[in-house]
Amino acid sequence: MLMAVLFGAVASSALLVGAFIGVRFELPKRLLAILLSFASGALITALTFELFEDAYERGGIERAAIGLFAGAAVFTGLSALLDRWAQPGAGGAPADEFQGSAKLDTDAAASDRPPTASSTRGAAGMALLAAVTLDGVPENVALGISLGEGTGGLALLAAIFVSNLPEALVGASSMKAQGRASGLVIGLWTACAVLLVLAVVLGAGPLSGSDPGTISLPLAFAAGAVIASLADTLMPEAYEHGGPAVALSTAAGFVLSFVLSLA
Repeated sequence: MLMAVLFGAVASSALLVGAFIGVRFELPKRLLAILLSFASGALITALTFELFEDAYERGGIERAAIGLFAGAAVFTGLSALLDRWAQPGAGGAPADEFQGSAKLDTDAAASDRPPTASSTRGAAGMALLAAVTLDGVPENVALGISLGEGTGGLALLAAIFVSNLPEALVGASSMKAQGRASGLVIGLWTACAVLLVLAVVLGAGPLSGSDPGTISLPLAFAAGAVIASLADTLMPEAYEHGGPAVALSTAAGFVLSFVLSLA
């Protein structure tokens, strides 16, 4: 159980680091895009080898596929609601009028771009906090299950860490652009980090000894939530603003996470 707490603390510490950077500093837009693309590459490995493959081996392709589509559908539906929340007055407007996701307003954290209305008048930071919690809980439960059964989890840990960092950075910057106090911003992201640590403990404790078919569903659900977050949020923003460098950054994230999956 101590190992579960340690892994959960390491994965969630990226939220605190990202939030601190977000309220204190502004970074070049290109650097933010590279961070997001690196996180995308790492998550591709994690969802393939740490989540969906494990779900398939435990429950078969039907159960794994159902769980994956359920996770993707839930994330996509709630993400659309969060985007509307982050972009007031955008209801009914075609999605292609917006660049990337309204809740992932990287302009708020960029030194070379002024914050957009998504941050200054909307609720982009709070929407991103909710999105991180949404896909973070099943991810961290899956991490706990891996630890509880002694099957590793290093690749998933690395993927969670590198994805949490830029998302917390952007979310905290958006909250700051709305005029929220730095202490409140750090406190909100700390509460999210604590919740995700508890998710790891839940996976390593009560769920680790469950029937393999039962465990298959949360693993596949986590994979679906991750793949939806990649397509809906992370990759569109990264590839829009990062240029050709993001292709190499994505590959680097994939290779690092794959090497860790072999450990």
